[in-house]
Amino acid sequence: MKWYWALTLIMITSSVSAQDVAVLQYKGGGDWYGNPTSLPNLVKYCNAHINTRINTEVVSVETASPDLFRYPFVHMTGHGNVFFDDNDKINLKNYLISGGFLHVDDNYGLKPYITKALKEVFPEQELVELPTSHEIFQKPNQFPEGLPKIHEHDGKRPQAFALFYEGRMIVLFTYESDLGNGWEDPEIYNDPEEVREKALKMGANIIYYVFNH
Repeated sequence: MKWYWALTLIMITSSVSAQDVAVLQYKGGGDWYGNPTSLPNLVKYCNAHINTRINTEVVSVETASPDLFRYPFVHMTGHGNVFFDDNDKINLKNYLISGGFLHVDDNYGLKPYITKALKEVFPEQELVELPTSHEIFQKPNQFPEGLPKIHEHDGKRPQAFALFYEGRMIVLFTYESDLGNGWEDPEIYNDPEEVREKALKMGANIIYYVFNH
């Protein structure tokens, strides 16, 4: 299996230089395709403000696809059910422990499904809440109170949870914030400009963190 790990590491390394990102297309009936303008808008913002050169042609990638290894950053969102079959679990785990990163943004109602699905991929690990002092909230934009609140749903505070592997963050789960709604085209939710700016700045922090680790 040494050849497999060597190949995946080469693919991850080449992808980092290309700075491609993708949306995760998962099974289960959940709307993985929600917020279609979110990631493209975040990419444009990052290219303009934090000197990234991310491909603006954002595509979707299936969980079990070998193409997953082309993307150092994969974004996942939705409201409903998430299901990973055995091939999905193996591929996603190999991707993440080989250098990939998954950002899961709860668009409302995703938490019970993604928590269960991730537990099946990493049964020995737990999602842990990031403290407000974590680096991801510090640069390039300061968020002294941690994850910002973008859209109100249940009146709960926004939280950022993470999975770590050998000391490296491999999954970030943003909950009760709805960053993706804030990244959408302005006419979709009619958010005030300062709210959209806050969401985009937090998104830029996530991208910055991933590409610098």
